[in-house]
Amino acid sequence: MSETYRNAAEQQSDAQLEISPVFARPGEATSLPKFKMPDGMMSGDTAYQIVHDEAMLDGNSRLNLATFVSTWMDDNAQKIYAETADKNMIDKDEYPATAAIEDRCWRMLADLWNVPDANDTIGTSTVGSSEACMLGGLALKRLWQEKRKEEGKSTEKPNLILSAGVQVVWEKFCNYWDVEARYVPVTEDHLVLDGFELEKYVDENTIGVVAILGQTYTGLYEPVKQISEKLDEIQKDTGLDVKIHVDGASGAMVAPFCQPDLEWDFKVDRVNSISTSGHKYGLVYPGVGWVIWRNKAVCPESLIFHVSYLGGDMPTLALNFSRPGAQVLLQYYQFLRLGREGYRAVQQGSIDVATYLSSEIEKLGPFTLVSRGDTIPVFAWKLKEGKRNWDLYDLADRLRMRGWQVPAYPMPDDMADLVVQRIVVRLGLSRDLAGLLLDAIKEEVDFLENLAAPIPREKPRTNFAH
Repeated sequence: MSETYRNAAEQQSDAQLEISPVFARPGEATSLPKFKMPDGMMSGDTAYQIVHDEAMLDGNSRLNLATFVSTWMDDNAQKIYAETADKNMIDKDEYPATAAIEDRCWRMLADLWNVPDANDTIGTSTVGSSEACMLGGLALKRLWQEKRKEEGKSTEKPNLILSAGVQVVWEKFCNYWDVEARYVPVTEDHLVLDGFELEKYVDENTIGVVAILGQTYTGLYEPVKQISEKLDEIQKDTGLDVKIHVDGASGAMVAPFCQPDLEWDFKVDRVNSISTSGHKYGLVYPGVGWVIWRNKAVCPESLIFHVSYLGGDMPTLALNFSRPGAQVLLQYYQFLRLGREGYRAVQQGSIDVATYLSSEIEKLGPFTLVSRGDTIPVFAWKLKEGKRNWDLYDLADRLRMRGWQVPAYPMPDDMADLVVQRIVVRLGLSRDLAGLLLDAIKEEVDFLENLAAPIPREKPRTNFAH
């Protein structure tokens, strides 16, 4: 084939590609290999459409009431995201402005959480609250190890005290870093870790206690001050001085604005560190988290790596290396855009929607509320006792068919026979949209209550609480 003929053929092929409807182009009109890389190239428009269409099958994230993660940000945030998606947070030499903004953000949080001395504290951004929890837990372990070495004692068999309703990240932490997890049971009388019988779990190998500000299963706060007072009693009796890490994944970005009188943060002397999720009620797209320590002394130097930029020293703490810088900038945008007044308005608006929904669901008849959504805007309910041809899994399935994801799942081990259903209210779930959800719940409950026989289905295998 001559060069002239080949060029003409290629030009004709290109022209046909340009005028062909996207769904009739190669790639859309044929089946592609899914587990090996294609041999050739395709149009960017075609590749985009294939990815777009598959992602469309995930459903509408705004109707996902299982997730705590932010699913809406405003147009200015979208622009910042698009403009800064190429920034690597770890590269502080190349992106010193982003590094400086990260420093401002965690210092704002330290102030929000009443750190005793703004000049004697340390914090960092993370990929999410899970990494932040890992760093908080590691600091507790290192502090315990250093103290034991100074006393000439064994550093084997450290343990960490947790609620049985803890999020899975803490199970991972204990597994990955060889720490014994001591789970305090969740019962109907003690739905959260509240200090009850805590003395049974504390010993000389205890590195700390985790208090959850907004339990995943129910949204309930664990009473940090009450736990601290119990630890005071234990120290008086045994001499053991045990510190607290507050896992404030959700509540640490709600309580300061909506429950300002609650004592849970660095005002409680036993709180060594606090973590939160910027991409939950920090109102930022995933993934970003934060962890702050009371002072530099409780964040062991062995966890800190020092990076020089602009002639200065930037201490860095991270399990990950390269990670997005855009979300840190989005967090700063939200802090500037909303301020304390805006965060209070947004979070209180979500709490108002949650308490409206929970009260209306309670009125339907078959349900008893486990929580009301008046802490973080998350609430759960259970079925009243009685013989029915349906359960909460059936209601979850019916709602999913209408686009709503409202998970049903068992409570932790000691209450595993109790199944609850949960709604997470986030920015973007308006009162009007909540009304449509309530209509759907009412209609599906009416349908299920009139069933002549149980719906056949397999036993659910997923614990959506995590």
